[in-house]
Amino acid sequence: MTNLRFLKGFEVELFTGTPSGENVGVASEISKDFSEFVIEPDHRNLEYITVPDTNYSVLRNSLLLPRQKLRKWLASRELTILPGSTLSLGNTRVFERSDTENLYHSFIEKNYGTNVVTASIHINLGIDNLSLLFSALRLVRCEASLFLALSASSPFLEGRATGVHSQRWVQFPKTPLKVPIFIDHAHYVNWVEEQLSQGNMHNERHLWTSVRPNGPERPHSLNRLELRICDLVGNVELLLAITALLELRIINLKNNRKKYDPIEASSINQIELALLSDENDIQTAKHSLDADLLRWDNGETIRCRDWITELVKDVTPLAKELNMFDLLQPIESVLTKGNQAMIWLDSYSKGASIQSLLHEEILEMKREETNFIQMNQPFND
Repeated sequence: MTNLRFLKGFEVELFTGTPSGENVGVASEISKDFSEFVIEPDHRNLEYITVPDTNYSVLRNSLLLPRQKLRKWLASRELTILPGSTLSLGNTRVFERSDTENLYHSFIEKNYGTNVVTASIHINLGIDNLSLLFSALRLVRCEASLFLALSASSPFLEGRATGVHSQRWVQFPKTPLKVPIFIDHAHYVNWVEEQLSQGNMHNERHLWTSVRPNGPERPHSLNRLELRICDLVGNVELLLAITALLELRIINLKNNRKKYDPIEASSINQIELALLSDENDIQTAKHSLDADLLRWDNGETIRCRDWITELVKDVTPLAKELNMFDLLQPIESVLTKGNQAMIWLDSYSKGASIQSLLHEEILEMKREETNFIQMNQPFND
């Protein structure tokens, strides 16, 4: 049954800085020394991209090995990898350019400033069948808020608590402002061409929404779904659990579109579905697991935590059939103990400093990598 699985790959954005959590930009230097790391417009963060694979043990290696290499390079300069998805202790008033000659970077700085200086995880699933791809895009668009809730890790900005759980998603400029629920590939192509002609998008990549189609030649040649809403997930076990839930959800969709495709299964029209989904995303960015959301199937209110529990229950038979059930277990821990943002905010309310919380998580990320080196035991696929 493993042949049912999709290719999966990750785009991992990271911040670099001091062991006490202050942001320090060295992306330009790193990209010169390591070809697998690429710069972002602001040099305080950088990105690496994993090679797609179907096997979760391979994905685990692909996620951790670049971090080990980067950490060794940073340690020689008394720097480290920072947790969180915003400039928790960084200066938001100054844009620190990684490439002053890059015209696109100039466009980003001028139009968005440090609102785009964030770290996140983009999860890509390979889907060649265009009909299934757009069906999956509809389902994931309507449930993206649940994946944000599991990953929320940005409650701080510039040395203060912002009052939300994902400051990254609150501040990040969603572009264009209104993105429809796409009916099919032709609808998407026509819409993108219209946005480009109207100047609402700078180029084909300038679609910054919770989930989007991706491929070698957008908008015409597409081969994957890209979930963009997740905050940085420092714990790789949890990231793989989130990915497994996403994959299982889409496999269920593939097996029964009438039940899982919102266009077929919802009593709500596509315009209202888009508005509902965007509002769910914002409510989840503010309150994560405690957010009250609107279901896409019937519009009824449900607590985010309860909805995730329902999804896990729904995919459990398939997970057991595909020997993926153990992969999902970290989600139960998040539902019980809270996500990273909630854990941080609880300690912060009891007097812990942002510096101490970041430092503790820096050590935890390092411990995970150390354990990986010592054990190097793959998941049982």
